[in-house]
Parts: sequence; C-alpha cells; structure tokens
Amino acid sequence: VRLSLARPAGSEECMRWDDIDKQVCSVARALSVVGERWTMLILRDAFLGTRRFDQFQSNLGITRHRLSERLTMLVEQGVLVKVPYHQRPLRYEYRLTRKGLGLYPVLMSLARWGDDWMDKGKGAPLEYVHHSCGNKTRPTLTCSECGEPLRPEEVRPQLGPAMRDPAHPDEVASLKDIPTLMKRTV
Repeated sequence: VRLSLARPAGSEECMRWDDIDKQVCSVARALSVVGERWTMLILRDAFLGTRRFDQFQSNLGITRHRLSERLTMLVEQGVLVKVPYHQRPLRYEYRLTRKGLGLYPVLMSLARWGDDWMDKGKGAPLEYVHHSCGNKTRPTLTCSECGEPLRPEEVRPQLGPAMRDPAHPDEVASLKDIPTLMKRTV
C-alpha cells in the first residue's frame, strides 16, 4: 500500500465532534446528522406519524429549545421538510423526505438490536407487520446480490472510490489500516 499513514512528528489528531462530517467515512458523516440521541427519537416518532412540533415535544418530553434545534438541523440536512398546515397563525408540520425515509433500515435495525439486547426479559415493545404478506417480521440485513443474511465474519470491507488512490486504483489496503485511513479529512 502506498497510502501514507504517518503523522508529522509531535502532531496530535484530536477530532472535534463538529468536524466529524469531514472524515472520509460514511458512518462518521451519517453520525454528524443522526448521532445525537434526541435526533434518533425525533426520527422514530416521525416514522410513527408524528408531524407537528407540539406532538414531538409532548411525545418525547424534550425542551422546546432543543427540539427546535434538532428539527432545524434535520430540515437543513434535507432529512425533514417543513410544510405549512395552518395559515393564521402560520404553523408547520415536519415530513420525512426521501433522504429521511432512507433512514428506515437504520431505525429498524436499531429497534431489533434493542429488542434482542435491551428488553429486560419482557419482549419487544413493538412488533412489525409486513402489509404485503400480513405476517410479523423482524428486520434482517441481507446481501444485495444473493439475499443471504449478512454476518460480520462473512463480510470484508475494502477501499471504495473515495478512498482509493487514483494513481494506483488496484492497490489493496490492509484491514488494520482502514480505521486510520477513514480518519483523514476532506
């Protein structure tokens, strides 16, 4: 591998949370938008049909100031869109965009993890029914090519186009080097 992992002597790499979106890492970039706990709960409620500010606040028990900040950020990031529902006084509701709907698998996977590991022996608080077949379902991560379930021991990461050196596109990075490479910023 010709990718340089060396840092200048005496330099410290401390990433500020506000700069996390500058990493060459899809997880870090996604977390810059949805990595705050209130944000995920707002999105959960949006998928459950909550649309209005007062409904979000009542459901979540979040302060008005913090809710306003989170909703504004989600609108700025294109995850939600503000749509007027009342003219006098002007009031808005928040709806998921295509980008927001793209988070559905993330929330379903997080819910499954919570059901499996955080249920305190009481079972899942919600069950999901697939409309097409009418059966209860549990989210499962599968291969887009063969349909088999994906397990960590059967998946190998490799550098994608954003990380490859254009001068040496066929070079392969060692698995142990990938986390260091992803900390680089754009």
